[in-house]
Amino acid sequence: MALASAIEWTESTWNPLTGCTKVSTGCKHCYAERMALRLKAMGQPNYADGFDLTLHEDALELPLNWKKPQTIFVNSMSDLFHNDVPVEFILKTFEVMSRADWHKFQVLTKRSDRLQELSPILPWKPHIWMGVSVESLRYTSRIDHLRGTGAMIKFLSLEPLLGPLPGLNLEGINWVIVGGESGPGARPMDPSWVLEIRDRCVGARVPFFFKQWGGTKKKKAGRKLEGRTWDDMPVLTTSVSL
Repeated sequence: MALASAIEWTESTWNPLTGCTKVSTGCKHCYAERMALRLKAMGQPNYADGFDLTLHEDALELPLNWKKPQTIFVNSMSDLFHNDVPVEFILKTFEVMSRADWHKFQVLTKRSDRLQELSPILPWKPHIWMGVSVESLRYTSRIDHLRGTGAMIKFLSLEPLLGPLPGLNLEGINWVIVGGESGPGARPMDPSWVLEIRDRCVGARVPFFFKQWGGTKKKKAGRKLEGRTWDDMPVLTTSVSL
């Protein structure tokens, strides 16, 4: 069975790869690192190496055994396009996703340059969604890299949002997720940053998903924006030219 996820914008997680290394400011308080170290302390065999990058070949074909269609976040505990992940392993992961076409797969990376480089050899299908994480204006080049791929559903995870993104270019983008940082040491998110992105999405007719305000007490802070929840999801035909 797939591992049910508490992440608001997905249903399940699949981790043929675990562990990572920090690459930008959004990684400072990585939830996956905290969880991996906790699982190691609990004796979970997949996390015997803690948060060191680890390939799990035995987990590669798991989605083929999950007969109930579901939305699956791929490598919630790592980054498939990490520079130390062999190209062959990335291709195997995409081959499984391609075959398991009754599911929707959500792949998310901060290594957008490697994503763009490998895109021509990847078997893009409508049910394989590709996204990049962007935490501040400094990293918006990742969006241009994403636009240069063959993914049919392209999405942005603006989480943890650490600064404003004025004039956010949504050309070719099919979905936008926004969320604040949560957990120990969480950095604050200004509501004006969120509202500017929300208004940009509404104006461009790009589905907008507000995940959370975050903070050290994220459940208390909730996920309502101006009195309502925003749970829009992408469709293949949604694309804009600004």
